[in-house]
Amino acid sequence: MFYSQHLSFLQQTQQNETRRLLAASHTARSLPAGRAGMDGPRNQQRPGCGCGGVTGRGLSSHSELLASCGKKFCSRGSRCVLSRKTGEPECQCLEACRPSYMPVCGSDGRFYENHCKLHRAACLLGKKITVIHSKDCFLKGDTCTIAGYARLKNVLLALQTRLQPLREGDSRQDPASQKRLVVESLFRDLDADGSGHLSSSELAQHVLKKQDLDEDLLGCSPGDLLRFDDYNSDSSLTLREFYMAFQVVQLSLAPEDRVSVTTVTVGLSTVLTCAVRGDLRPPIIWKRNGLTLNFLDLEDINDFGEDDSLYITKVTTIHMGNYTCHASGHEQLFQTHVLQVNVPPVIRVYPESQAQEPGVAASLRCHAEGIPMPRITWLKNGVDVSTQMSKQLSLLANGSELHISSVRYEDTGAYTCIAKNEVGVDEDISSLFIEDSARKTLANILWREEGLSVGNMFYVFSDDGIIVIHPVDCEIQRHLKPTEKIFMSYEEICPQREKNATQPCQWASAVNVRNRYIYVAQPALSRVLVVDIRAQKVLQSIGVDPLPAKLAYDKSHDQVWVLSWGDVHKSQPSLQVITEASAGQDQHLIRTPFAGVDDFFIPPTNLIINHIRFGFIFNKSDPAVHKVDLETLMPLKTIGLHHHGCVPQAMAHTHLGGYFFIQCRQDSPASAARQLLVDSVTDSVVGPNGDVTGTPHTSPDGRFIVSAAADSPWLHVQEITVRGEIQTLYDLQINPGISDLAFQRSFTESNQYNIYAALHTEPDLLFLELSTGKVGTLKNLKEPPTGPPQPWGGARRIMRDSGLFGQYLLTPARESLFLINGRQNTLRCEVSGIKGGTTVVWVGEV
Repeated sequence: MFYSQHLSFLQQTQQNETRRLLAASHTARSLPAGRAGMDGPRNQQRPGCGCGGVTGRGLSSHSELLASCGKKFCSRGSRCVLSRKTGEPECQCLEACRPSYMPVCGSDGRFYENHCKLHRAACLLGKKITVIHSKDCFLKGDTCTIAGYARLKNVLLALQTRLQPLREGDSRQDPASQKRLVVESLFRDLDADGSGHLSSSELAQHVLKKQDLDEDLLGCSPGDLLRFDDYNSDSSLTLREFYMAFQVVQLSLAPEDRVSVTTVTVGLSTVLTCAVRGDLRPPIIWKRNGLTLNFLDLEDINDFGEDDSLYITKVTTIHMGNYTCHASGHEQLFQTHVLQVNVPPVIRVYPESQAQEPGVAASLRCHAEGIPMPRITWLKNGVDVSTQMSKQLSLLANGSELHISSVRYEDTGAYTCIAKNEVGVDEDISSLFIEDSARKTLANILWREEGLSVGNMFYVFSDDGIIVIHPVDCEIQRHLKPTEKIFMSYEEICPQREKNATQPCQWASAVNVRNRYIYVAQPALSRVLVVDIRAQKVLQSIGVDPLPAKLAYDKSHDQVWVLSWGDVHKSQPSLQVITEASAGQDQHLIRTPFAGVDDFFIPPTNLIINHIRFGFIFNKSDPAVHKVDLETLMPLKTIGLHHHGCVPQAMAHTHLGGYFFIQCRQDSPASAARQLLVDSVTDSVVGPNGDVTGTPHTSPDGRFIVSAAADSPWLHVQEITVRGEIQTLYDLQINPGISDLAFQRSFTESNQYNIYAALHTEPDLLFLELSTGKVGTLKNLKEPPTGPPQPWGGARRIMRDSGLFGQYLLTPARESLFLINGRQNTLRCEVSGIKGGTTVVWVGEV
């Protein structure tokens, strides 16, 4: 079949047929499967006997023949007919075969044009002839073999290169381009009359001298070019046929196809097809971020198809970005596919329900995420509020906030926020009740008693126990002293080591578990406390390995990860996992198999990405990060960073384009801690993140990356576009460096964020509008905490925000806490008498 696809050019006599079969057998090795020379196959008959042209004689009807021969079996090369003498069915050799050029060699050593002629000959000769796979019979009588012809072409190219050396500029091109130039040069030299066609006489004039030959050509000469590669049998060779003879790849890409944009909705599949075309096109190579995809065993990119297309199944936002394709060995001609991923809107409203007294102001906020950016509209009891605009009722931040300056009884109702973009719509309801406080309805009681007393609080873990701060009233709402008892064990929250000695509490890390519990580490006591948020009590303690230094909550699997050091020198680190964390009791503590863990990273969830499958662990001496299945807690693969000399110190992630940002440890005090980019689609290092240094921080929606460090004067701001491209917005020089920062959703622009940053050694706070680069400072704060930092690390001065809809931020001073009003960009208040409050958790309704 491989040979039969390329022999439609054969013509009349068997002698000419044999010669062209030799050329076709060579061409079949050079053409991609399914291609037949220059113009495609001319004969489309099925291979086989081609039995036809013979009719029964003396029959009264065709049906009589069928009836008589129905049970008579005849071998191939013959057919059933009715004998003229006896009238009985008998087998008779075929008189002729349908014209078809499917050449085969017989076991008798003869050449046959097709299978039918071989079987007919066997019938006529009365002997068995079978098809053999050897093609030796094709070459009988020819002095030039395929091997000799291949040697001839190599000699011609080598001789031409010697006689006509490439110019300096041409010699710097890739090998494929150099070969093409040599072939073109040879063609011009052979084309004596400049007609663009090489005749037999022109080819015969090229005489190969014995001194030019390094090897035996086995009876071949330049004239055999016409015999082997004259595909259209016109007794001359064109430049294109010459290209085919010498295996010169001819590729093309239309200018309008150089960049192709494909848009697909998240969750669907897509196919990217390469537009690079040409004769003898090699296999297509696909790349993403410069990394070859063809040879990777990827879960979601696993089939390149017969046409070398790229198949991506169940597209997510990590797949957005640029993909390139080119023919293997021809990287200079490539097509760029820009994959854009559309995401239907996902929204949250706040508050879900509220009760207000007449005359006060009320706000209903709606946060929407999606690609393209959703458009927000509001309905009140099913009626568009845009028809009811007044001084009292207004829309702020591009419609994401509905504000009523002075509520009245008639403002009671269900307010529906609707977010819509090109691929979907989402909606949610925020209920507003306007009631006299004396009436104390159920809605009023639920909102005031549960909403205010339990949620929307900062839990501060200080030297003097656990302090719950209400940011609206700017006061301590609850104080759990160090001597208070743990509910289930009756131990003290912070037990004294010696009788009558003052022992401050020591805290390392804390996490919020679904607004039900707070898990907080006590490193010196080798345990984790579980705080019941609703009861505002310490429920229980969980014994863990010595010196628990870091906690993280895996919301997707309801697990709290606990990293313990063993001692202050981190000599015996271990990683344990508390399962069913939101149950509050009867949890299980699992010891993971990972050794030498220095740190770990679990990507955060957001409105669009609500399930995380993988985490990462690393240690201080290994230039690699290790990918872990969060469900099974088993290692999956190692991403090596040794080629970049990077020992990881911190990580951040954005689901837009699927980038991981890895901060490397400083090589020396004089060098900056650079960053590396890792592509989560391929789990491969893309390369350095430009000149960006410092610890990376990702905004809640994944759009902004802010990098800063306490020992660096630079703050870098980058943005991820809807095409998955990283763009640098600006770099700011900040002296001194940044100790910690927090993102604050903008109150004036929808889907924008600001940051508040605590300076490393100064009392002022830095304020930055990410979209504009506008910088400001908040002054009149007291000195940040001093003294040596705790051995388990962490920022000396932290910044904590209050969630998606919160407007307050918190930062500690030496013996007090400062609350910031993010809506007004002002200092809210100072809460005095709190020392060592560097572990803080926000508990909110959203």
